[in-house]
Amino acid sequence: MLAVVLSSPGEFALQDVAVPQPGAAEVLLRVKASTICGTDQKIFAGQFPGTKFPHIPGHEFSGEVVERGAGVQHVAVADRVGVEIHVGCGGCPRCLEGLYQLCLNYGRPETGHAHIGFTVPGGLAEYVAVPARAVHKLPEGLNWDEGAFTDNIGIALYAIERGRLKAGERVIVVGSGTFGALASQVARSLGAAEVVLLGTRMERLERLNAMADLVTTDASKAGQADLVVEFAGTSEGARTAIQLARRGGRVVLGGSTGPGRELSGIDLSTIVRGHLEISGSLANPYGISARGLQLMARGAVDVKPLITHQFPLSQFANAWDTFVERRDGAIRVMLHP
Repeated sequence: MLAVVLSSPGEFALQDVAVPQPGAAEVLLRVKASTICGTDQKIFAGQFPGTKFPHIPGHEFSGEVVERGAGVQHVAVADRVGVEIHVGCGGCPRCLEGLYQLCLNYGRPETGHAHIGFTVPGGLAEYVAVPARAVHKLPEGLNWDEGAFTDNIGIALYAIERGRLKAGERVIVVGSGTFGALASQVARSLGAAEVVLLGTRMERLERLNAMADLVTTDASKAGQADLVVEFAGTSEGARTAIQLARRGGRVVLGGSTGPGRELSGIDLSTIVRGHLEISGSLANPYGISARGLQLMARGAVDVKPLITHQFPLSQFANAWDTFVERRDGAIRVMLHP
């Protein structure tokens, strides 16, 4: 099969490799759609300690079940599925709390842990074998490209839920990438009275205009909010999020999942005298993606405007450059094996 293979940090090529065989409790998927994400840049650069080379990346994808390993019951051959990427060991204290993304056995596949596309092979290939626990059937009406957002929608939904959004509240989302755009729509669908999407690229915000009540690059025009959710992935974005919360408000920081970002330049009295609740939000626990897919299926969340480019997998190098260089306003670049 054709796959993107990272031979070492910064070095990748399309290669013909063997089709994987599903083990017990795994399914083999024929990948139908796979996207490139900003986190892939960190994986390609070797910034995740659990990634061992050579490695097949890709952690946002959908596919068709073509084979089931022993013990798999909840999906059948020919099912259309999307994939959430955190599979915990199931036995450590964090997994027993339902926080599989915080599994204490991270990077130890012998315990049952898998971080798909990070510590085990991912979906930038024609086929991939994944733990069956990671797949969710796609609701009727969602296509393969939309299904590739299975993990993304779970991350956005979890961040909003971490912020304990109440109907009628005002929400500001900092960061106008994929996750910010999804979080804005999720907040609306869960009853926010007004949603502001704050970004740095006006041309991108114009594309996402329908996803919020106000889109702006000017933080001074955003006002303050009951809940501020940050998906910018920058120190400046995190500072801005804290500064935009009303007194007694809530802030969820979800953008900086990798190392190298520091939070400075915030007077602690902003937090203490502001009586702010500040939470980190990492990925999503098991099952939240399934609820997110239902939001997409009923039209409350639309991912189609986020798909700016399409390529066959055979043109991965061109697709990669398009994403990294943000050619023609690239947001999500979709690949089809």
